[in-house]
Amino acid sequence: MTDAMTADKQTAFVGVRGTIRCHEPMANHTSWKVGGPARYFFEPCNRQDLSTFLKGLDPTVPVLWLGLGSNLLVRDGGFDGAVIAAHRGLREIRDLGEGRFAVDAGVSCARFSRFAAKHGWSGGEFLAGVPGTMGGALAMNAGAFGSETWTLVEEVELVDRAGSFENRPAGSFAVSYRQVDIPPAHWFTAGVFRLSQGRGDEGANVRSLLEKRSETQPIRQSSAGSVFRNPPNDYAARLIEISGLKGLRIGGAQVSMQHANFIVNDRQACAKDIETLIEKVQTAVADHTGIRLEPEVRFVGEHQ
Repeated sequence: MTDAMTADKQTAFVGVRGTIRCHEPMANHTSWKVGGPARYFFEPCNRQDLSTFLKGLDPTVPVLWLGLGSNLLVRDGGFDGAVIAAHRGLREIRDLGEGRFAVDAGVSCARFSRFAAKHGWSGGEFLAGVPGTMGGALAMNAGAFGSETWTLVEEVELVDRAGSFENRPAGSFAVSYRQVDIPPAHWFTAGVFRLSQGRGDEGANVRSLLEKRSETQPIRQSSAGSVFRNPPNDYAARLIEISGLKGLRIGGAQVSMQHANFIVNDRQACAKDIETLIEKVQTAVADHTGIRLEPEVRFVGEHQ
């Protein structure tokens, strides 16, 4: 850390109680295990701490909200901004009664799924198959096993770039497949979800879905989840497979032999390997099928 960076951190974030690290390698925080350094890496201890950090942050510094680091490719040159990792400080689940739960953005999807099933509520079982946090699930309308997050949402809490919080009803957002229109410089910090009264088999359903995921996805290898969105009336994995791309490799990155819509890092890949392989798959599928696949993964940062 340079002297200038140390002074910058000390003067800008007076009153911040959480952890701030400078030049933090993002490879330590992404599920692909790649990514260059972030200028700031912040773990708030609570909502007030998050607000204090945002108020003290130079308004010209970009912000990246981070859950568990899935669905994200940070390039090798790193991210010249502030990464906010909410999964340590925003991690409460509050039972509001009658099947309604307020869930913080940092809660993992799998944890909320298990919690709801354990307490006899149904509808959230599919979240066990989403490899991220509820904040990320809200931001992209994440789904698995034919279900999507926003079918459960009643209300959300957001924070803006100035550190102010507000609540909005679900109906005030335009939501579609893997897409939620969020106001610029706003991030989800919590949501209220409504589930249905269960029949007693919710825990078994969660276990069954996790077994299915284990059988069909490379969960023991470093990946970011599904790489491409499914095109209308088709599946990205099917198009990649019929294009003969299973097992295709660039450097340490490979199209999974188990599920063609996953790219795994199995030989110390860098972010450039993965991004190049994504582009190669897009081109090859378009040449073979006439369909250009659109990435579901977010790309951030600079090339090295």
